Amino acid sequence: MTIASFSSRPVADSQPVADQEPAIAISNGPTADAARLGPSWLRPALVERLTMITDGILIVVCGIGCAVIYHLYTQSFLVKADVHAAASLLVAINYGLLVTVQHGYRLNSIANLPRQWRITLTTWTGVFAALLTIAFTMKVSDEFSRGTTISFYLVGLAVLLVWKAAASRWTARALRTGAFANGRVVIIAEFGLPASSAAMMELRQHGYRVMRTLEIRASEFASPLLMSQIGPRFEELIGYARENQIEHVFLLLNWNRQHAIDSILDALKILPIPVHLVPDANVSRFLRYPVVNAGSAWTAELRRAPLSWTERASKRMLDLVGGSLALIIFAPTMVLAAILIKISSHGPVFFRQTRNGFGGRAFRIYKFRTMRVLEDGPAIVQATKNDPRVTWIGKWLRKTSIDELPQLFNVLNGDMSLVGPRPHAAAHNSEYEQIIGHYAFRHHVKPGITGWAQVNGYRGETRTLELMEKRVEYDLWYINNWTLLLDFSILLRTMLVAFGQRSAY
Repeated sequence: MTIASFSSRPVADSQPVADQEPAIAISNGPTADAARLGPSWLRPALVERLTMITDGILIVVCGIGCAVIYHLYTQSFLVKADVHAAASLLVAINYGLLVTVQHGYRLNSIANLPRQWRITLTTWTGVFAALLTIAFTMKVSDEFSRGTTISFYLVGLAVLLVWKAAASRWTARALRTGAFANGRVVIIAEFGLPASSAAMMELRQHGYRVMRTLEIRASEFASPLLMSQIGPRFEELIGYARENQIEHVFLLLNWNRQHAIDSILDALKILPIPVHLVPDANVSRFLRYPVVNAGSAWTAELRRAPLSWTERASKRMLDLVGGSLALIIFAPTMVLAAILIKISSHGPVFFRQTRNGFGGRAFRIYKFRTMRVLEDGPAIVQATKNDPRVTWIGKWLRKTSIDELPQLFNVLNGDMSLVGPRPHAAAHNSEYEQIIGHYAFRHHVKPGITGWAQVNGYRGETRTLELMEKRVEYDLWYINNWTLLLDFSILLRTMLVAFGQRSAY
């Protein structure tokens, strides 16, 4: 039986299901799905390793190439070639390790181009920043010219992004067409289990070839003599697995059938091959959460606790350093904006409004005034496209997100963070807490100037409840998956994506 027809019908004879004893689905040679698969050597693990090796080779070639070309162009000879080769190798090793830690070399991650580009940009920049800092601290930065370093960073990044695009496109196509060969498998399944076909479709994309299937009736599971009832069929399956180099056995059973699972597993111990238990519909939705050890037991962390004191300290350090640097960099822009606001309309330069922060505590947020009104009460109307309340300079400030820059003072004051869920007006906050589930969980971290929802396109006016629910979904994902590297990634993406986004007006 092929995977597509796994959960729809028995496969032995044409007599009615009620009178039929489900049997093993006999495959006379490879199935149609198996025939389309690639050669036996094309396995996901090989592709993942080759991707990592190719990254390293490209980085080393770019590093040495940039050094050679730059020095030949500027000095007509190459100096310290061994130093540049060693530095390129060091960059390649650190880059590969950091991408591996982020699971960037897993097959599904390789096929996800936006994720690949995000990991590449943040990791490549982070590696250069860290190594340059170390080189400066150890007083060895004089060994490398600025031209060589800058060209290595830019050329290497461009080459990696192009390579990631090509690798992602090929991998995604291979997954769609089932081009990977990852092992011959047999399935032991509960007859008619609806979730099984969806689970196995994912496995089939990764090259698992279903050679035979044994389906077991619910009435047989109820018998304490399960193995006696399915004995002849089970023995035939064991014989088939031995003779045809079967590499995996998958059990697609409801997890509440513990006696059946134990009995089948005990009977399969005669085969020296791995046995996998596929999560049923009731369990699979929880396994996407992080697994946390509680003593000798494991738990799925459905909702993580607020950040620990060390995590809060590292995040606060990023806020203080990043906020201070941003104030220095954007000081001229902020002064110019303040002057334009003052001469273009009557009213204060800054707009203050009550927002809810960490733990739901109220604070006053600072923004450049972009409207002719200063709303801060129980009823606040969101800005809309071509809103007559917005001043002419306010349109430009909102479009470029310059109106958000005064929130750097909130960051330094400790009310906000550089990255976190965007704080909504207190009036909107009270409204959404009543109609959107888990909305209040956004207050488990400090609100931010930018956030995961914003860099994924959920920024500006939320015209419908669905848009706000989607924003909240991204905010909750950020809270449950926070890392300092994720904050760096969001800040970098903010500079590339958020500013000037069309949804801001």
